Amino acid sequence: MKPVIFGLAGPALSADERALFRAARPAGYILFKRNIVDPAQLRALTDDLRALDGRDVLPILIDQEGGRVARMQPPLWPAFPAAGAPFGALYDVSPIAAIEAVRSNAQVLALMLREAGITVDCLPLLDVRQEGADDIIGDRAFGTDPLRVAALGRAVIEGLRRGGCVGVVKHMPGHGRATADSHKALPVVEASAEAMETDLAPFRRLKDAPMGMTAHVVYTAWDADRPASLSPVVIEQVIRGSIGFDGFLMSDDIDMKALSGTPAEKAAGVVAAGCDAALDCWGRFDEMAAIAEALDDMADVSVARLERAMATIGAPAGDAVALAAKRDALLGYA
Repeated sequence: MKPVIFGLAGPALSADERALFRAARPAGYILFKRNIVDPAQLRALTDDLRALDGRDVLPILIDQEGGRVARMQPPLWPAFPAAGAPFGALYDVSPIAAIEAVRSNAQVLALMLREAGITVDCLPLLDVRQEGADDIIGDRAFGTDPLRVAALGRAVIEGLRRGGCVGVVKHMPGHGRATADSHKALPVVEASAEAMETDLAPFRRLKDAPMGMTAHVVYTAWDADRPASLSPVVIEQVIRGSIGFDGFLMSDDIDMKALSGTPAEKAAGVVAAGCDAALDCWGRFDEMAAIAEALDDMADVSVARLERAMATIGAPAGDAVALAAKRDALLGYA
């Protein structure tokens, strides 16, 4: 198994993709809008990936957050609220009600994903919003209070698990201060290590999360030369050490402009830095072939982390209609 999660070019596997994926056996796959036409096609695609790979519980990922980040969209699938405004407003009135609403929302999300054959949702964001930061995080985050972010983030993980999906905490060790969008440029955060304790707090509280994702952000307090995804210092001393996270750790998408070099160099770099797998989202065949060639097999400790993460989920449970009604009723209190 190669330590990489690959994207796909279109709504069905090509012959070249089949041959590459069969030979490389990536750790998993990630889907985007270009891979999605309708429910029947999407389920056929995920079934095809499982048949090709041979794993019953295959990591098939998607970014289905709600709000502005949603790959499966109306009218074929329901819209879901963003993390910030509705749940934050309810939390101001009743933290317990907000936690229950978030949990129900995540469970409905997971039930929808599992019906499509998707097993991993890249959610929740545990980034703590900071004044003056770029809006790339914005209302995708639960707010500015680390305790609130942690409490609602844990409810997301639990709701996803109940619905049959694995959650991914992101973006470790915190993207909330970045003043640039890492899709477009390399953000540099110059906050002190003491100030960064605010950002680390939610991740510490969810250090037992099954999966995590790194940030393509330079934190000068820890490593002034390398973004977290490429920094052994940040990964080993901060994410694995100070936070105490021992789940399956993937990089953010290596195609983002925050990183430089060829795709193969970036993939090898994040794995060498300590990520369990590189995330390569765009499904460009030549790039995926070069990445597969550049990477050794996944380390045993990483395989064990992946298997442990996938073992946290079981059969989907719950009534999506009733859960959505419960969420909406709770949000109405705000």
